[in-house]
Amino acid sequence: MMSFLMRKDVRKLLKRKDSDAGEKGRALEEVRASLFSKLRAFGGGKRQQTTLWGPTVALTFNFFVSVSIILMNKLVLVTVGFNYPIFLSFLHYVCSWLIMAILNALSILSLSTPSKSTKYSSLLSLGIVMSLSTGLANVSLKYNSVGFYQMAKIAVTPAIVLAEFVLFQKKISFLKVLALTVVSVGVAVATVTDLQFHFFGACIAVAWIVPSAVNKILWSNLQQQENWTALALMWKTTPITLFFLVMLMPYLDPPGVLSFKWNFYNSTIIGASAVLGFLLQWSGALALGATSATTHVVLGQFKTCVILLGGFLIFGSNPGPISILGAITALVGMSLYTYLNLQPSSSKQSLSKSKLGKENADGSHADESV
Repeated sequence: MMSFLMRKDVRKLLKRKDSDAGEKGRALEEVRASLFSKLRAFGGGKRQQTTLWGPTVALTFNFFVSVSIILMNKLVLVTVGFNYPIFLSFLHYVCSWLIMAILNALSILSLSTPSKSTKYSSLLSLGIVMSLSTGLANVSLKYNSVGFYQMAKIAVTPAIVLAEFVLFQKKISFLKVLALTVVSVGVAVATVTDLQFHFFGACIAVAWIVPSAVNKILWSNLQQQENWTALALMWKTTPITLFFLVMLMPYLDPPGVLSFKWNFYNSTIIGASAVLGFLLQWSGALALGATSATTHVVLGQFKTCVILLGGFLIFGSNPGPISILGAITALVGMSLYTYLNLQPSSSKQSLSKSKLGKENADGSHADESV
């Protein structure tokens, strides 16, 4: 037997097979490494994403998820009868955190923090504001129509500009002020004349605007100035957000969540809503890396129109003709404001505001009814 294995022709055959096996193994490892590298790029919202998905798929994915989560959450809170909006936000964050942990453990998603250290107080502030922003967003969606909710979301942009003027003395041009005035008037008309107006829901929507605006300012500053990716920032602040959502439950959620009818249908709808909460963050990072700012903003405005239409068709919203006119006015003003922000002559400061406005119009952000 040994003499057979030691023959010259047999040794050549064995060496050739070993070489072929080694080449196949190396090729398989290269494909695997390339795939993981491209998947890890999703978390950072970088341009490499376009090589795997392409702008069309990225935008379609983000559009579908952004529209679906609003309508799905409304379905959970109204049709399913899950009257616990803060607990729903809690479930969303738990689900997102677990999915990110699994993908990070499998090296599919990178959640690495920036090399430059960030003050814990900044992350703590963001976590607290996110709990208020996301919790109040779902409470608003519970009591208000989808159209009212969307109008309140649009009103966040004027609030951001006003907050930056008060806190940082940032000024904008007269045309931008005029555009935001049109937005504010349109939102006011659309909300006050809504035939499904709910006083408590309106108070919650107004209260939600402030933490939502602060949330976007803090989030944008950490991403732009300290190079945080969207998913890494969410990973880091989620435990803080969960803690303060628990603190909010006794005040904004009715008792009896454990006695809710957790049958298969209800659990599936709530679970799907939670998964959409994670996909919203992922698709937002993907779309930001695959498209230009102009395309992203136009898509954001189109989402608003589709969500308003979906609220009418699925939930039978009847805002009335004056409210519809106000919504159209707000959309026109918002479109003008984003157009002015995206002009080539805009300064770096204006670009920063453009990104804030883009996040608000787009909806692919952490406070999107998660």
